[in-house]
Amino acid sequence: MTDLTVQLCTYNRAHLLRRVLEALFAQDHDPQRYEIVLVNDGSTDATHDLIESLRAQAPCRFEVIHQENAGLAKGRNVGIARAAGEIVLFIDDDILATPVLVREHVAAHAAHPRSIVRGAVINVESFDELPPPIWTPKNYSGNYFWTSNVSLPKALLDEVGPFNESFSEYGWEDLELGLRLRHAGVPSLFEKRAVVYHHKPRPTAKSVAGMVRQAKAQARTAVQFKDLHPHWRVWLATGQTPPHVLLHRALRRLKLSNAMLALLGTVQDESKPLSPLQLAAARALAREAYFEELERVAPT
Repeated sequence: MTDLTVQLCTYNRAHLLRRVLEALFAQDHDPQRYEIVLVNDGSTDATHDLIESLRAQAPCRFEVIHQENAGLAKGRNVGIARAAGEIVLFIDDDILATPVLVREHVAAHAAHPRSIVRGAVINVESFDELPPPIWTPKNYSGNYFWTSNVSLPKALLDEVGPFNESFSEYGWEDLELGLRLRHAGVPSLFEKRAVVYHHKPRPTAKSVAGMVRQAKAQARTAVQFKDLHPHWRVWLATGQTPPHVLLHRALRRLKLSNAMLALLGTVQDESKPLSPLQLAAARALAREAYFEELERVAPT
């Protein structure tokens, strides 16, 4: 019997994937009782060859699906369809598991059947310099269902349905599934001993254009999320409320984004991590791009 399936998708992260997979291979749970299902979602870097080179190291069943790029929701569903575990544990391809991860998720479900179990996520700038695996409120997330480190019985996915494949761009597909689970009365529990490290390097000037593109994509899927679920939780989570919209409309009229761009234009070395002030400017620029795209897609 397979207790748990670790399901993850990857896209062009060969530079992280070796460490991610080796950590999953090193779990202290019986390797006959867990498996890994990896979907390579059309990567164009060295991901394919890296995966194939690591197959022999897997102590557990290691299922790999190579497919054309289809987006995270579709990739997740392909992985779910191949999962043999009674529990499905979702992580991402920038997540480094601690050795107890699988064991702690299995134990939490034994104590709390028919529940969502959210594990602890510690953000780090590098996998080479890790703090002790002790979660603190510094890395708190109030998300009900967040696929950086979350598990649930596979039977619940059969009941409420899998990820909504109409979410083809970045953002909200996991929260949308979480909302359906919440409406079905499924409790969401936090297990701080089920720890992972989330690779979040400090952005550089080269990262800013990508941050803006991602923010705009997230705005488009936010509108999609609201249209599917016209619920106050979605309005608040996505910022689609009159106070949010009016505030950011006013900020755009002040042309603060021009000041942010000017500050970022002073960066001498584009590959060097941004200073705290520059990082705040980059995040503000992405945030305003998000709200501008919201109004473009769903004008009020």
